[in-house]
Amino acid sequence: MAVFRCKLAVLVAMSATLLGCDKEQAAAPDLPRVYVEKVQSRDYAADVSLTGDVQARVQTQLSFRVGGKITERLVDVGDRVTARQVLARLDPRDLQTNVDSAKAAVFAEQARVTQTSAAFVRQQKLLPKGYTSRSEYDSAQAALRGSQSALAAAKAQLANAQEQLGYTALVADAPGVITARQAEVGQVVQATVPIFDLARDGDRDAVFNVYESLFVEPPTHQPVKVSLLDDPRVSTQGSVREVTPAVSAQTGTLQVKIALQQLPEGMRLGSVVSAALPTPASDSVELPWSALTKDGTEPAVWVLEGDKVNLRKVVVSRYLTGKVVVGSGLRSGEQVVVAGGQLLHPDMQVEVAQRGQP
Repeated sequence: MAVFRCKLAVLVAMSATLLGCDKEQAAAPDLPRVYVEKVQSRDYAADVSLTGDVQARVQTQLSFRVGGKITERLVDVGDRVTARQVLARLDPRDLQTNVDSAKAAVFAEQARVTQTSAAFVRQQKLLPKGYTSRSEYDSAQAALRGSQSALAAAKAQLANAQEQLGYTALVADAPGVITARQAEVGQVVQATVPIFDLARDGDRDAVFNVYESLFVEPPTHQPVKVSLLDDPRVSTQGSVREVTPAVSAQTGTLQVKIALQQLPEGMRLGSVVSAALPTPASDSVELPWSALTKDGTEPAVWVLEGDKVNLRKVVVSRYLTGKVVVGSGLRSGEQVVVAGGQLLHPDMQVEVAQRGQP
């Protein structure tokens, strides 16, 4: 009987111990487990990859200075032209009529000058002898001067008509290559309407269309390597010459022009080229995509402070494949949750898991 009581006391003690352990385990909360990463800030400078083409530094739109019907076109797109070369002609008949009319007016005024000059000479001879009056002398002199002025005006009209007739021939003002044509034979055009685009010989630029967000700060003056898109072995050096101050309403981009030092063999006008444009370095932090979440509508990350996490807004300066570049909002040495942050809330206590730990 004593042995039985002793065994019963042992069983009661063991049951009490097990119940106490279960209560302690039940009381311990299940903390969410997260992976964290210690961030390190560094100077980050992204290379902007651009694709554009080679263009002439000076491009001119050529147009007639008078209106008319095109009767002849002597060049086409891609043709090389020289200075003063005739590119197209207008029908000259209307303007030739103006020239003929101006010539007839000159002949008529010359006859008037001859007549009034003879009358004035007679008055000069008669006045000293008293055979004419002073008023008749003055009238003859005024008629001569009027006819001489009319002759000068007629000659000016003739020169203007001849100049207008010369404008029926469209000539190149400099050597270069025709890059575009906007009119054809038989078309009636107005003055100043572009007929050809001329890329003048001389300096060449690599022209690129770039989104404005890539130029938060002005580009540096470092040399830029420009290569043929289909053959990167053909390359040359250049520098950023111009960035347009206004954004294109059609494309939403800025135009960047890189002045090329020289064109290597195989790189010519119109060639498609690529360039890696360096941007100014800034202090940034790289994080995996999984670390990024939202605070309302703005990007944010979970930051570990002690054994608790809090949400912090950040500014993402660039999105890359598999990671993001955070420009501001984090300091070097802080720990950021990179996995397990789906069900977190501010001031929540978490358990930090090690990599490779289930």
